[in-house]
Amino acid sequence: MPTSFWRALVALALVPASQAGIAVVETGELGGARYRIDIPEEWNRGLVVYMHGYSPAPNDPDDERQTERLRFFLDEGYALLRSGYSAGGWAVEEAIQETEALRRRFVAEYGEPRETFVTGHSMGGFLTMTMIERFPHIYAAGLPLCGPLGPAAWFMERRVFDFRVVFDAYFPGALPSPARTPTGYRNTAEENARLEALLSAHPEKAAALRQYTALRTDQELARTAAFWTFVLMDLQQRSGGNAFDNRNTLYSGSPDDDWLNAAVERYAAEPGAAEYLRLYYEPHGRITRPMLAIHTTYDPLVPPWVPNRYAELTERAGSGALFVQRYTPRPGHCAIESEEIRAGFRDLREWVETGIAPGGGLQGP
Repeated sequence: MPTSFWRALVALALVPASQAGIAVVETGELGGARYRIDIPEEWNRGLVVYMHGYSPAPNDPDDERQTERLRFFLDEGYALLRSGYSAGGWAVEEAIQETEALRRRFVAEYGEPRETFVTGHSMGGFLTMTMIERFPHIYAAGLPLCGPLGPAAWFMERRVFDFRVVFDAYFPGALPSPARTPTGYRNTAEENARLEALLSAHPEKAAALRQYTALRTDQELARTAAFWTFVLMDLQQRSGGNAFDNRNTLYSGSPDDDWLNAAVERYAAEPGAAEYLRLYYEPHGRITRPMLAIHTTYDPLVPPWVPNRYAELTERAGSGALFVQRYTPRPGHCAIESEEIRAGFRDLREWVETGIAPGGGLQGP
């Protein structure tokens, strides 16, 4: 497509690069999504597409702090492309379409890259998996980081929705219904403090919740409960209702599972809402490009048992040899250091070049 067509679509700003070693910094807006493209002076004609994680509002890819965290890709000689997506929340639909549109815009302006990699944190890791499945002819390989790798509906039901219904069993009325969350609900510092105070006032119930959720502190419980409530509100707005059904779920892992199963509220899913999550997105695991995933051993939002699901999917699909998982022994969501990501990226490139898969296990710098 001619460059003139793209110039008519974007508000283009080519600005001098503030960082040494970067030849081009292009920012603008495409299809309602802000974007940023960085090209290093010693460009090797490769491209890294970065997918950002869950954010209540559209992301600002021109944030210099984000650029600095991803600087090592530029140091390795790769151009870096980022879309902020035109919507916040579980913006998988927008991210897929708008990132692909931005990649095509890059090709039209700067030429076809020698190779293209995709990576991202958290929801961006989920999107990395999605892009590898949907566009295998475009991406040489993927580097998902701390992502909920597996079906979105499964993860949201088993971690997010179940978390909330169990929370409600111990603290009824403390949070709005997980199936009908008011649109005005906000995950704020004040809400986190309120929930933490409630947990502190009932230490036995809080201890039971920590046992069930495998979270370590009341602060993590409070923050996660508030965040998941916001996510459920977001999903209900996007899909048109409650996507989750726990009428046949048997809950275990609490101090008294008999009591818990009798106490949890049971909900039926609305078919249209469930279908939305299947569309955005239910992976099939039939990959034809290498994927190297990195996760922490303790993640309060996306526990390490979650990406194990994708390993199972790829094995069943006959493509298990193309998926490798590594871990970094550190607590926290996405607490993966830049040098660990750099090392993983180098191993991924070597995998593409040689066809020899790296080993799984510990990810070092």
